[in-house]
Parts: sequence; structure tokens; C-alpha cells
Amino acid sequence: MDLQNLYRQVIIDHYKNPRNKGLKGYKQVHLRNPSCGDDITIEANIENNVLKEIHHEGSGCSICCSSASIMSELLKGKDIATAKKIIDSYYHLIKGEPVEDEDILEEALVYQGVSQFPARTKCALISWKALEQLIGEDESE
Repeated sequence: MDLQNLYRQVIIDHYKNPRNKGLKGYKQVHLRNPSCGDDITIEANIENNVLKEIHHEGSGCSICCSSASIMSELLKGKDIATAKKIIDSYYHLIKGEPVEDEDILEEALVYQGVSQFPARTKCALISWKALEQLIGEDESE
């Protein structure tokens, strides 16, 4: 099986069986992408600078929804500094730029082909941008 096929299967699995879906009432950020209809709310329970829980709710394309699921699994339990490093690496990946340490991205590596489709990059980024905004708000309090 080729890599693209494997990546597609991972994306479809997270789209059809999203992890950490459903809001619990923690601090939230809601973002919309009017150009494609993605609409997502990301929430996190942050304690002692650690992302204890990350949940998402929303609607959109398979890339948007699966990306939120993968992000919630990947960053759950990480401290803020590590989460920011992973988010930054993910942004480089989506832009098609070299990533220093690909291993920290784990399953998020499935989105490395997105850079070839500029119209889809916002779909892959929206939930990550929401979490980054949420972390930033938390730090400024």
C-alpha cells in the first residue's frame, strides 16, 4: 500500500470516528472559514500549564474534522511549551516547509500533502489556530 493511501485511510478514520468530540464546558475558541464552510469550536482544560483535555465540536470537510481529532489526541497531556513547538512544526508541514523534528507530529504527518492544495490549507489549520488562540488567551490571564 502506498503512503498516500495510508494517509487517506488515517484521515477518513478520524473523520468517521473522531476522537475527543463533544464539548465539556471548558474554555473555548470558535472559528469559521466562510470560504469552505468549516465551523469548529475547540476547548481545552489547562491546568498547571498542561493541556489536560482537548475537545472539539463542529462541522466541515474531512480535512478540517479529522485534523481536529488528530490534534486533540496529539496535544492532550502536553505542556504549553511542547504544544506550541508541535503546533509550529505542524504549520511548517502544512506550508510545505521543512520540519525540524517530524517525529513530534506523529499522525499529523498525514497532512503533509495538503501544501499542494492551497485551498485546503485553511481546512487543515483551523482547529490548530483555534487551540493556539486559546493557549495564548490562557497565558495572558
